[in-house]
Amino acid sequence: MGKRFNRRKFLIAGSVSLGSTIFLKACVNNSPTATSTPAGSPSASPVAAAGDTIKVGILHSLSGTMAISEKSVVDAEKLAIKEINANGGVLGKQIEAITEDGASNWDTFREKATKLIDQDKVAVVFGCWTSASRKNVKPVFESKDHMLWYPVQYEGQECSKNIFYTGAAPNQQIEPSVDWLLKNKGKEFFLVGSDYVFPRTANTIIKAQLEALGGKTVGEDYLPLGNTEVTPIITKIKQNLPNGGVIYNTLNGDSNVAFFKQLKGAGLTPDKYPSMSVSIAEEEVKAIGVEYLKDHYAAWNYFQTVDTPANKKFVAAFKKEYGENRVTNDPMEAAYIAVYLWKQAVEKAGTTDLAKVRAAASGQTIDAPEGKVTMNANHHISKIVRIGQVRDDGLFDIVYATPAPVEPVPWNQFVKETKGFACDWTDPAKGGKYKKV
Repeated sequence: MGKRFNRRKFLIAGSVSLGSTIFLKACVNNSPTATSTPAGSPSASPVAAAGDTIKVGILHSLSGTMAISEKSVVDAEKLAIKEINANGGVLGKQIEAITEDGASNWDTFREKATKLIDQDKVAVVFGCWTSASRKNVKPVFESKDHMLWYPVQYEGQECSKNIFYTGAAPNQQIEPSVDWLLKNKGKEFFLVGSDYVFPRTANTIIKAQLEALGGKTVGEDYLPLGNTEVTPIITKIKQNLPNGGVIYNTLNGDSNVAFFKQLKGAGLTPDKYPSMSVSIAEEEVKAIGVEYLKDHYAAWNYFQTVDTPANKKFVAAFKKEYGENRVTNDPMEAAYIAVYLWKQAVEKAGTTDLAKVRAAASGQTIDAPEGKVTMNANHHISKIVRIGQVRDDGLFDIVYATPAPVEPVPWNQFVKETKGFACDWTDPAKGGKYKKV
């Protein structure tokens, strides 16, 4: 998707304007708590960064169709950096964040990633939302042997040495939500998504899972990112599910605005046509309008309503920084904890040297707002799975949660081509894809 597509600006209430370069030194003290410190961790030693700061890159869409979701992720990353700086920084140095706008254009993401690494000499990049943007920058990070922390749930079927994934793998979001729908909402599914790698791969997994578990895919349709011509999809849903059924939604960006408004306008209400979304969270509900989303469902690992002490601190700190009217959501929380996990890895390594930080990251554990998380050898984190239902105030009632964190499985076990494969970057003999015995 190298071409720019038509897109309309969508400004979220309460969002703050973002500069291209920010240096954060303010005082907030609401950080996650480290629950494990590996024995023998080195004390702070000279860091591989010049001057009094460590430069880090932030790369998200601040304009275009994906700005509806990504602006708030930047806010969460900035909050984590501000908190860390207020508490002494990393290895005695302050973090200097250099923010770039991917502009919802995958070529721009690649260009900005290259700039951050080659020109700005950042120690790490926190960035991307869509898998299209991640796929486009992945070769940059791999060819330069650099490091990206990616905060959004995704389709799996990938395990890069140079990427740490703090969002969900499919077995931590998509697969359990399909199981829950089959048990509670029906066997017939219509799949609707944006036309790029995440929705198409996610739907490949869903179709294989439904076939294995006795469900049925009755229809499937896609929209280009930013496209709002949803009437033909609504018509197909009515034709293929005349008596009601499940809508599994992998639309991204502001296509969701048109989709849910027309879904309600067509009388496809959640009592007969419940939808499960994997890219709509509190921020998007607020932007689209709760009246269009009430009683529909979303699958995530974190909701603002999660009842943990760490989450209460996180929500309070975020609202103090950005306003009481702001909300938190899963990608924001995953981005926030990514900064802390990277910090812990740097402190364990005693340097920002990329290879040493990469090795130190595996096994890092923190008491995150979503609950305890651990970075695994496959560069993904263990996560509790949650399903929420939109309520009157635009937040989510959590209607299902796993009793313990679910271990991540990047290579999908429903898809025959990847069944039996795993990933382990702590073992050179295994690496990104090996066949389990």
